[in-house]
Amino acid sequence: MFTGIITAIGTVGEARQQGDTRLRIACPYDTARIDIGASIACSGVCLTVVERGEGWFAVDVSGETISRTVPGQWSAGRRLNLELAMKLGDELGGHIVTGHVDAVGTVAIRDERGGSVHLEIDAPAGMAPFIAGKGSITVDGVSLTVNAVNDLPDGTARFALNIIPHTAEVTTLGALRVGDVVNLEIDVLARYLKRMQSLQG
Repeated sequence: MFTGIITAIGTVGEARQQGDTRLRIACPYDTARIDIGASIACSGVCLTVVERGEGWFAVDVSGETISRTVPGQWSAGRRLNLELAMKLGDELGGHIVTGHVDAVGTVAIRDERGGSVHLEIDAPAGMAPFIAGKGSITVDGVSLTVNAVNDLPDGTARFALNIIPHTAEVTTLGALRVGDVVNLEIDVLARYLKRMQSLQG
C-alpha cells in the first residue's frame, strides 16, 4: 500500500529479458535498508525488489504489467517516480494507492498558470465514472486532486490537474508534454462505491 507521495526519482539503468523483464533501477535510497521482497511503487506500479546493491535495486516486470502500462516505460534511461511501501503508523499524506494501474491516459493540454503547470489528461471511457472533481487520482504514482472533469462525446473523460512547482520538481510530471502517456489509478474508494451502486442497480 502506498500514499502517492513520491520520495525519489529513479532511472532504469538496465533492462534484460529472462522470462519476465528484469530491471535494474538506480536511485538515491539507502538500498542496504531495503529488504529483498519489499514493494516499491515505480511510476504507480507496485513491484517487488528481487536484488539490490549500492545505489540500485532490481525488479521483475511481467508481460501483463508491460501490456497495461505506459509503452516504453520499462526501457533503459527512463525516469521513474519512486515510493517505498507505507508502514503502519506512517502519515497518509496523499490518498490510499494500491500500485495497480487501471489504464493509460494521454496529456491533451499543458500550460503554465500562475507558476504551476496546468495539465488536462484524457482517460478512457471505462475510467470516466470513477473520476470526480475534487476527488483523488494517481498519475504516474503521484497522488493528485482532480480540479475538474469533462465527459466527452465519445464516452471518455478529460480531467484537469494543477501541478505546483514543488511537485513538478520532485517528480517526472513537470517534464510532461502534450501527447505523452501516463499511468492512471483511480481512487480505491471510488472503485468500491461504483461496485456497490452496480449491485444496488
